[in-house]
Amino acid sequence: MGVQGFQDYIEKHCPSAVVPVELQKLARGSLVGGGRQRPPHTPLRLLVDADNCLHRLYGGFYTDWVSGGQWNHMLGYLAALAKACFGGNIELFVFFNGALEKARLHEWVKRQGNERQTAQQIVSHVQNKGTPPPKVWFLPPVCMAHCIRLALIRFHVKVAQSIEDHHQEVIGFCRENGFHGLVAYDSDYALCNIPYYFSAHALKLSRNGKSLTTSQYLMHEVAKQLDLNPNRFPIFAALLGNHILPDEDLASFHWSLLGPEHPLASLKVRAHQLVLPPCDVVIKAVADYVRNIQDTSDLDAIAKDVFQHSQSRTDDKVIRFKRAIGYYSATSKPMAFHPPHYLARPNPFGMPGIVPPYVPPQMLNIPQTSLQAKPVAPQVPSPGAPGQGPHPYSLAEPALTLETSGKNLTEQNYSNIPHEGKHTPLYERSSPINPAPSGSPNHVDSAYFPGSSTSSSSDNDEGSGGAANHISGNKIGWEKTGSHSEPQARGDSGDQTKAEGSSTASSGSQLAEGKGSQIGTVQPIPCLLSMPTRNHMDITTPPLPPVAPEVLRVAEHRHKKGLMYPYIFHVLTKGEIKIAVSIEDEASKDLPPAALLYRPVRQYVYGVLFSLAESRKKTERLAFRKNRLPPEFSPVIIKEWAAYKGKSPQTPELVEALAFREWTCPNLKRLWLGKAVEDKNRRMRAFLACMRSDTPAMLNPASVPTHLTVLCCVLRYMVQWPGARILRRQELDAFLAQALSPKLYEPDQLQELKIITSVLTSQF
Repeated sequence: MGVQGFQDYIEKHCPSAVVPVELQKLARGSLVGGGRQRPPHTPLRLLVDADNCLHRLYGGFYTDWVSGGQWNHMLGYLAALAKACFGGNIELFVFFNGALEKARLHEWVKRQGNERQTAQQIVSHVQNKGTPPPKVWFLPPVCMAHCIRLALIRFHVKVAQSIEDHHQEVIGFCRENGFHGLVAYDSDYALCNIPYYFSAHALKLSRNGKSLTTSQYLMHEVAKQLDLNPNRFPIFAALLGNHILPDEDLASFHWSLLGPEHPLASLKVRAHQLVLPPCDVVIKAVADYVRNIQDTSDLDAIAKDVFQHSQSRTDDKVIRFKRAIGYYSATSKPMAFHPPHYLARPNPFGMPGIVPPYVPPQMLNIPQTSLQAKPVAPQVPSPGAPGQGPHPYSLAEPALTLETSGKNLTEQNYSNIPHEGKHTPLYERSSPINPAPSGSPNHVDSAYFPGSSTSSSSDNDEGSGGAANHISGNKIGWEKTGSHSEPQARGDSGDQTKAEGSSTASSGSQLAEGKGSQIGTVQPIPCLLSMPTRNHMDITTPPLPPVAPEVLRVAEHRHKKGLMYPYIFHVLTKGEIKIAVSIEDEASKDLPPAALLYRPVRQYVYGVLFSLAESRKKTERLAFRKNRLPPEFSPVIIKEWAAYKGKSPQTPELVEALAFREWTCPNLKRLWLGKAVEDKNRRMRAFLACMRSDTPAMLNPASVPTHLTVLCCVLRYMVQWPGARILRRQELDAFLAQALSPKLYEPDQLQELKIITSVLTSQF
């Protein structure tokens, strides 16, 4: 679980660090003492990480999220949310995850396995009981993020999409654009110096639409309860385990912190599997260890002590340990300026007083030789800034250059701050922590966290103490040598970390010296890191065809603005996509998985994106003019990562791009940028050809109403599926009736419909 369990730890073990807040009251500038108000000059600007907030934006665990009515209810909820924000002087900016993030692929693989099991529980519940499933099983419907993004645009809520590293881009965008706070729920944010951090899971809109509430995390209070200086948070996060250095690689270190007398010591090795200690136990033990580090500047000495039980890949683990510290140090850098304060606290005279301007403290300095961190901070200009172009933020991604020996890792000196016994919301007062004993290196200044910080959890967390099982395998080579590479301007940095998966357990034991509070004790611990493996296997594919620079610029612009489905940019630049789990009955022998059902559509889309038909036609014409035989065309291969019945998400499937047989589709530049009426007709024909619906009747409004073209194309595609019947007559009639009947447009009426369990089939 590693750092991903830190958010749950805060919720369960640090209740005083979680305080309720009302965002409208915060935006109005309400103060303690007679309910005075201070009209702000600018609105309260909040950045929302949609990746952590989909279920809340969808309607707040809406009970009918499986059976029907979701779209209308979602539109109604988002309209009410937008109205409440505009009326309450709150400006929301919703940031969607549009990055492929190969470096976090092992986390995605685990999450897909868990969601696949949840999908089967949902199907079984609906079939057996005929009622909507419990909200704890909430699984985002297919393309829900895309639908929410389009709906927010419709309601004039600003949106953007990440492009490389979602977490770094969210943090950079929040700082560079002067947002007052971040609404999210992710552990990587918890250890960063975010001004004010609010819970995405606790975000609630009242039924009357007048009150928008959530919870705020006071990270200085968390630091006080851990008795850990926030300047040591990067080392703390690196030693918990993360996407750079998985907790499986730190298992022996974590067990050595507990000692032989710990009640869980007997669980070190069970059935020859790697067993990880419970997350809350690991967090406390690692916090004790980091607190007792004498010299945080000597990363080599720390790494040597941490990996003293490692028998293989020690150098690689040390490098990744330093990279992890660099990653969390880069995201913890202070803001260049602090946004205007809406927060106030009583002054010494008992009257409300404005919180003084934020003065950034001296932050963690990464060693220049041991870990030379050179973050290339993403330039995040304000929208519409002169000379910055139409992009909502810069494409630049922070980069870290690692070297080998060490300089000082300085810490901040803190001044004593009086302790306040009761924490209250930010709009009432801030809550400084208890001063640490004199001389303690972990004395925390509340100015480091101006009232709050961030935290999170991940959907792919494993159970406490559960076994971590991983497959091993060698890299499968493509027939033709060479790596899957794009032009140099579009290199995939994620491939560099594809081997950074987790490692497996092996038998054996080794003497370990106790750490933290264990001094001088000797305990046997198992050797868990004897061979390098990973829980996913990548495959090398042929290089992608070149793409016109104009097309790439348009694709990048639309992707960042949230105007385009992220698959398109991933295919053009990376040549691979990740297909999320959908709710489908794996027990059915007749219905194909959704990933296979629509794969032919994606194959034709791949052909359109790489202008396959036109490029091959030009090559054939050139060969004909020179009286030569047409050359053999190398296939355009796209990697599809998916999990469905009979398919594990641990390996990608190689899918070939296809060209239309009926007509030669124009190149992508002309399809996208052409402004003539003929170009518009070609765009429509390309869509119909991908859906196997390229017939004149589909464009006749008398036969197919224009607003129902997409629905009819999808139904026609399913009816034409070769092999097993996908849709039965009554099911087709139900789709058409819901699309055409004006009585079924209201979500309240759909809510009253009853599911007849006797007619439920596996095709629900």
